[in-house]
Order: sequence, then structure tokens, then C-alpha cells
Amino acid sequence: MTHRQILKLPHIELTGDDSNSNILHVDMDAFFASVELKDRPELRGTPVIVGHSGGRGVVTSATYEARKFGIHAAMSMSEALRKCPGATVIEPSHEKYEAVSNRLQDIYYSMTPLVEPLSVDEAFLDVSGSRKLLGTPTEIGHKLREKVFLQENITCSVGVAPTKFIAKLASTRAKPDGLLVVSPEEVIAFLHPLPVGALWGVGGKTEEVLARLGLFKVSDIANLPLNTLRRALGDGLAEHLHELSWGRDERSVEPYEPEKSIGNEETFSKDLDEAEDILREILRLSEKVATRLRAAELMGRTIVLKVRFANFSTITRSKTITDPIDGTKDIYAITKTLFENLKLDRVRVRLVGVRVEKLEEAETASRQLLLGENEKGWREIDKASDKASARFGDEAVKPARLID
Repeated sequence: MTHRQILKLPHIELTGDDSNSNILHVDMDAFFASVELKDRPELRGTPVIVGHSGGRGVVTSATYEARKFGIHAAMSMSEALRKCPGATVIEPSHEKYEAVSNRLQDIYYSMTPLVEPLSVDEAFLDVSGSRKLLGTPTEIGHKLREKVFLQENITCSVGVAPTKFIAKLASTRAKPDGLLVVSPEEVIAFLHPLPVGALWGVGGKTEEVLARLGLFKVSDIANLPLNTLRRALGDGLAEHLHELSWGRDERSVEPYEPEKSIGNEETFSKDLDEAEDILREILRLSEKVATRLRAAELMGRTIVLKVRFANFSTITRSKTITDPIDGTKDIYAITKTLFENLKLDRVRVRLVGVRVEKLEEAETASRQLLLGENEKGWREIDKASDKASARFGDEAVKPARLID
């Protein structure tokens, strides 16, 4: 990819001065779908849906070609396929997305130490301290987009603004594959024409209440007497929306805090009542969690098993151990024991989950080898499996018990 081609990436900029717009919101474009298309380039430009295709499956992500048919995240897969029968469905691979997300974090931190991740595919950056080294916020935004495109072959959209709230709105407005700068002087002109649903805190029910009051745009809320808004929504929400309607957001970028837990859970397409079938799914989830731990270079000491029954009652059981672990074999051994100790007899299970808590950095984890344990043991096998999966796909190496 040449530099000239990089410069052709589309962007949108208002004419305002960005000297006081130090907050960036970066948001990957159709992240899960974009990551999958790296391995399936022949599908670019076609409607692609990422999600589980079972009876209870929902859409996790969709390309912009699929979104033209009205498909969106959290929609049932059956409805999505009715809207676009010709769409290609790809099962999600969260370990793959986690690995890309970790590399994106490195790009963010190359721009500024003040990074606040919101999810695997979006983050806030405060670049006020990076100007001397990297240039204006607009230039930093372009550099960030170029790095993401060159390194990961996916696109992102960036909003540049004086506050987090406006920066997030700007990145949404710039999608897909764009950059939008909003100066302090332009905030009101940018914000007031937007629908009330653009304000944080306005969900479906609140939007209905506002519509009954004849409030459809942000400017309607801004120009409504605050006491009238209080009577309709209550003091807290009314004051919150009033402040946002004038672009006022005092929150600063909060630097990243390490994950407190890593876990996966699965709702089955039909309830399971055989212990062997349930344990097989617990093994599958243990492998996913262990892979995510190793990708994040973390280990944990508390292992949690979650079981939800057909009547929707849910129980959790946990065990805390002395030495932190990150291996599939170790995590499964504990979750298997936790499940067997429940002594369930032909009880229908709707969902199981595996989670690891009390995390610490793998490099500093004080893991003591058990007597007789070979240093070149299961952890090395897991790491070799990780490398093979990264190169050949998630299905390249897995426990024999999980092979259909």
C-alpha cells in the first residue's frame, strides 16, 4: 500500500480550529466483520454477517453492504437472513478479535499515554500532551488512521472534539472510514440539529416521553426551560440532558485499568441434560478463556463456573487457588470439579459460562511448579497451539474431545 493511496482515505473536516479540541474518539468500522474479511478478501463488497447461525443466534456484526438491508447488531439471525437471504454468515472468533484489539491498543499508546478503551473496537484518547511531538489533533487523527490501515488492513473513523461526548458523536458522523473535527466554536451548530436519541441517556422510553413533549431535536431540549424538563424526566436525567444539549461534558479521559476478569459463556440452541455434553461445552469455554488469558499475557487465581437452567434460575460456583493459571487443562480441571460437585441428575441446562478472576500479569505471576511437573509441559503445548491457531485458524488445533 503506497503512501499516495493512504492519503486518499476519505475524511470529513469542518473548518474550525482544532487547537482546543484535544479529545479523540476512535471507532473501528464494522470491526468483527472487517477482521473476518482479512481472511476472506473475496467477500469484500458483499453483505457479510458475523454471528452464530443457530436457532437462538444473533448478529454480532455486519458489513455496511449488509446494513443497507436493515441488518444491525443484536438482531436475531433468522430475521437478518430474511432481510438478506444472500448474505454470507461467518461464526465469530473472539480470540482473533481480541488479538487485533491488543495490537490496536499498541497503536493508541504510540500516540498518547492517556487512553481509555471502551470496548475491543473503540477508545478515547487525550492528545493534549502529544502536540509537540506528533502535531495537531487532526494530524494525530490522520496518523492513527494510517497506522491502523497499514498494520491491520482495516479502517476506522475518528472524531476530534473538545469533549468526549462530542468526539464520540463526531466519529459516528464520520463513518465509515472518515475523520471529523469539531472545534469549540462549532459544537452548538454541530450538536443542535441532531435527533434527541444522540444524547447519552436517551433510550427508547425516554425518547417516547420527549416526543410526547414535542422534543425531537437536541435544540428542542436545549431551549426548553429546565424546570419543565425536570417535571417530565426527574431532576437527575433532566439536568444531565440539559448539560449535554449545550455540549457540556466535564469528564476527562480515564486511562486504562487492567481487566478484572476474563470469561466466556454460551446459550445453547437447545437445552442440554447429559453431563457429558455439558462437560464438553465447559471444556470448549475453558479453552476459549485460557486462550484469551494468554493473548492478554494474564493469569488468574479464581475460577468461576456459571450454570443457568431451563427455568432461567442461575447458580455460580468458584474456587480460588494459590498459584495463578492460564492453561486450558488447569482451568478445565477446576471447572469440571465444580460442575461435578453440583451433583445434577438429568437437569436441563440452558447456559454455561467459565470466568477467571483475580488476574495478574503473567510475567510477574508467582506461579510455583508443582512437585514433579515438567517445565516444558502443558503451558508450552498451549503456547504452541496458540501459534498454530494464529497462523492456520482457530480450528487448527483443539482438544480431541472437541472434534466432531
